[in-house]
Amino acid sequence: MSTNAGTEQHVGLTAAAAATFVVFGINGLVFASWAARIPAVTQTLQITSGQMGTLLLCTAVGSLLALPAAGLVVGRVGTANTVRFAGLLAAAAGVGIAMSLSATSIAGTAVSLFFFGIGIGLWDVAQNIEGADVEHKLRRTIMPQFHAAFSGGAFVGALVGAGLSNLGVNLPLHLLVIVAVVVLVAIVAPRFFLPNISAASLAGEPKAAKGPSAWRDRRTLLIGVVVLGATLTEGAGNDWIAKASVDGLGTSESTGALMFALFVLAMTAMRFLGGRVIDKYGRVVVLRASMAAAAVGLGLFVLAPNIWLAGIGAALWGIGAALAFPMGMSAASDDPRHSAARVSVVSTLGYISFLAGPPLLGYLGDLTGIHTALLAIMAPILLALLLAGAARPLPMTHGGSVRASAGRE
Repeated sequence: MSTNAGTEQHVGLTAAAAATFVVFGINGLVFASWAARIPAVTQTLQITSGQMGTLLLCTAVGSLLALPAAGLVVGRVGTANTVRFAGLLAAAAGVGIAMSLSATSIAGTAVSLFFFGIGIGLWDVAQNIEGADVEHKLRRTIMPQFHAAFSGGAFVGALVGAGLSNLGVNLPLHLLVIVAVVVLVAIVAPRFFLPNISAASLAGEPKAAKGPSAWRDRRTLLIGVVVLGATLTEGAGNDWIAKASVDGLGTSESTGALMFALFVLAMTAMRFLGGRVIDKYGRVVVLRASMAAAAVGLGLFVLAPNIWLAGIGAALWGIGAALAFPMGMSAASDDPRHSAARVSVVSTLGYISFLAGPPLLGYLGDLTGIHTALLAIMAPILLALLLAGAARPLPMTHGGSVRASAGRE
């Protein structure tokens, strides 16, 4: 009887890991399908980089309104239902974006991007909480692989965007096809998630461990600041590397999309290898090395005199940006009793920079050119490097549980 129960649990855990992998991947596909064709949006709507930054800010505002409440939503309805709702909301917003672009309506695009941001924000937190639950059940580092799925989906989305751009396929049609994929995955994949695991963990936590106390936990906030600085590195690359290649290097739109694809491919490869690297060298060492690589890669991309050296810089930038966010998620979930609330807090802080930072770079780009404006990312990279020690794993008791006093470093 116990053997059968153990086998069923293993099968269920494997299915949950696979479903989480798929959900991360489609999330990346959706994001890159939009990001890779930002130059097409600016051309369709005939707007500047700063105006494009305002549109991106609409997405950021939507997500930032949704993120702080995401932990509570997951606590009430579970990760599966949260992903279903968020995916369908993002899909509906995608239809709105496609229709607005067809009508060359800036206002319609802005409103649709706002609701798109809400859907993506809820989706991101829910998938990270589910990923943290699966990682703890598996008892090995797997969060980087989930984020590799996001990067892999983004890589496919970038290639699709480059190919369709080269073929002259309009962006509204492209988005409508992606919407159909999102609806299918949002309905099917969450069926295989761990049953109400996050809702149960939230409900079972002591009252002091829920959302408000997580926002007062020193270690959690420091991890969030590290992730905030590090994810700006990733977000800026996702949103602006294609446009910066076109403006700063004089490449075509399709070549700019391929440069973005190279950046994402480097992130994907590093994330697939990241679990072994982290287990061997530790989070703090890997996080510091990642930030150093991101700084060197960013500098090379911006200052390189030709497309080939810029491509090397983009790849190194992607390698450096790969592991910070998943390491932050793992660090926030070190204590399973408090993981849902703390993952929600770190996700919120991380996505503040991931979503709000790139639009601000767009405004700076109007003054200096978006290619040069990317150098501003050096400051948060150095901040993340200095505070990397906050991600150090919590001390464990001999029984394998986290010491009660370890939550405040």
